[in-house]
Amino acid sequence: MKAFVKEFREFITKGNVVSMAVGIIIGGAFTTIVNSIVEQIISPLIGVICGGIDFTSLSVKVGQASFGVGVVINAIITFFLTALVLFLILKAVNKLQARAEEFNKTVGRKLGLAEEEKEPEPEPEPEPSDEAKLLRELIDVIKNERTKE
Repeated sequence: MKAFVKEFREFITKGNVVSMAVGIIIGGAFTTIVNSIVEQIISPLIGVICGGIDFTSLSVKVGQASFGVGVVINAIITFFLTALVLFLILKAVNKLQARAEEFNKTVGRKLGLAEEEKEPEPEPEPEPSDEAKLLRELIDVIKNERTKE
């Protein structure tokens, strides 16, 4: 039992699990922000543009069953609006990060804080195979024979 507890403790305290937990929490908070933007800003704007169309009351009856098609349509519209808002936010964040990195490079170089970008060292050529060595020797022998003639 002690081994199991120790193994579980190691698993739960690894960086990957903790990072994942932080990501999930931040994701939940970010979802609240995106949903708020969609529900409080984007959806009312679309309502004004479309003349206040609301699909929630739209339903289809088949026998005794009633299918809330309008609720599904609203959910699909909300999904696409949420995806659009998320795309726009992430696009803006990526643009800001790129500008910040470029700023840090230029200002950091001027202040002597940025590391110089070094070109990666070329990988050493692999050792030739025995066959390649033998071929090289044969070529050298043939060249030597030709130069003697």
